[in-house]
Amino acid sequence: MRALAVTPIHLPPEEIRRRQERYDRLAPPGLEIELRDVGPSAPKTLDTDESMRVSEREVAAALAAAGDGWDLAFPDCVLDPAVPDAVAEPALPVHGLLKLSATYLAAKGVRFGAVVRNEAIAEEFSKRIAAYRLTEYLAGIRVLHLPFSAIAETETWNAALGTAVRELAELGATAVINGCSAVDVEPADLPARIVDPTALAMRLLAVEEQP
Repeated sequence: MRALAVTPIHLPPEEIRRRQERYDRLAPPGLEIELRDVGPSAPKTLDTDESMRVSEREVAAALAAAGDGWDLAFPDCVLDPAVPDAVAEPALPVHGLLKLSATYLAAKGVRFGAVVRNEAIAEEFSKRIAAYRLTEYLAGIRVLHLPFSAIAETETWNAALGTAVRELAELGATAVINGCSAVDVEPADLPARIVDPTALAMRLLAVEEQP
């Protein structure tokens, strides 16, 4: 199975390489993932509502121009940019990392929270959960107030999780979705388990495509 992943923002080559290596580690046997940059017309970070909308348009355009040779595609982003529109295109099935992971948790009756980098992402995350009709399963969202550079800094990101995860656990969350698709989640002694949405989605895609 060959899967195309498209970044939601325009990234430098070194970050593309880092994310590709992460997909190489996470991909289950039988699933080959190629990550492509969305292009220079996309924003460089997701910090405002306007940047979200531009990201959606650029990701949709990149997916439409993907060409043949792919079994499926997905945006490299937990906010699932362009997924609500792209899934209607029969030529290439387009999945969402958040839709896959959050729907799976909800199907198991898990009440989950989420941690995200900034306020704009928190608002968009909430909208996506509502669009997927999963709001009743969402215990809350906590903003980590981290710079964009923290995405590639595993230690910095994971060090910021403790207080947020404990607060979400007090609200009833037994799982917390890590609200960035490109961060490696480290094991930690916390009252709620941290869910890597990308790792979970990759496992679900591999199961879904089996005969």
